Formats: sequence, C-alpha cells, structure tokens
Amino acid sequence: MSSWAPEEQNPKVTVFIPTWNGGELFEEVLREIKAQETPWPFEILAIDSGSKDGTVERLQRHGIRLIQIPNTEFDHGLTRNRAVHEARGEIVVLTVQDATPASRDWLRTLVTHFDDPEVAGVYCHQIPRPHCSPFLRERLKTWVQGGGIPEVRQVQSAEAFWRDLDHIQRWRTIAFDNVASAVRRSTALELPFPRRRFGEDVTWAKGAILARKKIVMEPRVAVIHSHDNSIWYEFKRAYLDHQNVNNLVGLRLAPRLRNVFEYAAAQTRHLWSVVWSDDRLSLPDRLLWSLKVIPFAFTQNLGQYLGPLSNRQGRRGLWKPWDRLMGKGV
Repeated sequence: MSSWAPEEQNPKVTVFIPTWNGGELFEEVLREIKAQETPWPFEILAIDSGSKDGTVERLQRHGIRLIQIPNTEFDHGLTRNRAVHEARGEIVVLTVQDATPASRDWLRTLVTHFDDPEVAGVYCHQIPRPHCSPFLRERLKTWVQGGGIPEVRQVQSAEAFWRDLDHIQRWRTIAFDNVASAVRRSTALELPFPRRRFGEDVTWAKGAILARKKIVMEPRVAVIHSHDNSIWYEFKRAYLDHQNVNNLVGLRLAPRLRNVFEYAAAQTRHLWSVVWSDDRLSLPDRLLWSLKVIPFAFTQNLGQYLGPLSNRQGRRGLWKPWDRLMGKGV
C-alpha cells in the first residue's frame, strides 16, 4: 500500500525531483514514485525551472508540492539545497525526472539505512532502458551497479583519507549519484551541496566522508535510467567528470598523451566485443555501433586526459573558451 501523503505536514521522507520539460516519460516516473510502499508517510516536492511542455500542469494534476523558479536560477547544487531547506521530511530522496523506480520497495530500502545515525547518504544503481546504447549499458554495468550486499564507506579521519588511500580508492570512496540518492536532511543542511555545473553529488559525498560520515551504495534496488547521447556530448561529459575528479582527489587516469592512444586501443577492442556479443542488437545495428567504437573510445580517453590538464593549466588563455564550450549543455 502506498504511503504518499501530499497533505502530511510531518512526513518522514521528502522525495525531490528537479523538473524541466519532463515529457511523457515523467508521467511514468510520477506514477511509480507515488506507488512506493512504505510504513511511513512521504511527500513529493518538485522545483520546476521554466517548463513549457505541460510538466507544470502534470505536477499540479498529480497534486505534487511545486516550487517554480526561472531557468536561469537552476544550479545542480543550489537547487538541491533549496529542496533540502523546503523539505518536510527528515530524509530527502534526490532523483531526476527520467529515473523510474524499478520496484515498489525502492524508497523504503534506501531509507532503511538511515537507522544508523552515522549514515549521511545512500544511493542505488541504475538499469538501462531497453534501447540504451551498448556503450552506456556497459558503463552502467561497471560503474554504478554493485553486488548483492550494501557497501558502506567510511574513513577514520580526513588525514587517513589522504594518507592511506591512493587516488583510485579515494575516487571509489566518494562515489555518489544524485540520479537516485537519499541524504539526511540535518547533514545536508550542515554540509550543503556546492554550487556546481557538474558533479555536485560526488563533491558533497567527499565532504561527508571527510566529516567521518558513512556513504552507502545500495545494490538491491534500482531506478530505470539511461540516455542516448551523442559522442560529442559523451566527450564533454568525460572531460568535465575527470576535471572534477582531479580537483577532488587528484586522480589523473590518463596523465600522458600517449595514454590516450593506449587506453583507446584497449577500450576499442573491449567495446567491439561488447557490441558483437549483444544479442539485443540486429546485424545492421551491430555494424552501425561498430563504426562508432573508435571515435567513442578515443574521445572518452581524450576527455580523461584534457579534463585534468585544464586544471593544471588554470583554464587561462585558450583554455578559458574551450572550458566554456565543454560545459555548455551538459
């Protein structure tokens, strides 16, 4: 039985969704969130940043608590901070307008971890949609999808984080994803999300980890979520992602230009294997995706190289307009 309670003034949980032209898929997302089965009441809060496609009317029709802001005011970190301040629940679940809960126990399972007072945040994995690209399907399998047991991350001290963990261990320790996450409201008020064009989730998780809080990866539930983006878009995302991770933990996966070619060659071989072993693809689709393997693999590794390099160069001179171009539309 659903415990969505839109009029409840003291719900245990607030589910927050930032919206902007959510489209028809958003109807499915709202329906599945409202149908979540919990032993406590929860509310749904949306902050819409200038939708023109009927998303606002859909929210109103569903009885969702709604705040409207100009599109120019939207920021990945600051808008989520606004939601945390406006939330009535002690736990704030952060999701997005195109992530559909894959089961009716999704919300309850995420929130269960907050019985431990040291837990600051929880996130879950993502299941690609049926027509997702084979490249993204492979990424989701190896990045956000965990095993069958929740993984709890915590460090003894900030000093231990920097002293005892190498760059990759630090990166894995702060992994967090606001596509489907939950945060303790009191912690998020004390440690707000930073103003960020990208990566506000892992930046926040780093702050929580350094404050000796726990971050949990919950693999037993998931949301259905994926995008079919262009190779250009994925290049920009890789650039920004590795620029951000380099800032946070000092990681440079491709420190030299020759690494781009070495890693791209290895990734090309792997992705060709992925494409030709995917039974969901027809022969024409396999041929089409095979043509995309080399440019995709090369630009992904080029982004890993250029993102951290832009930090070292200080984003001055020609790096300044280049960096602005990389951030546009991501």
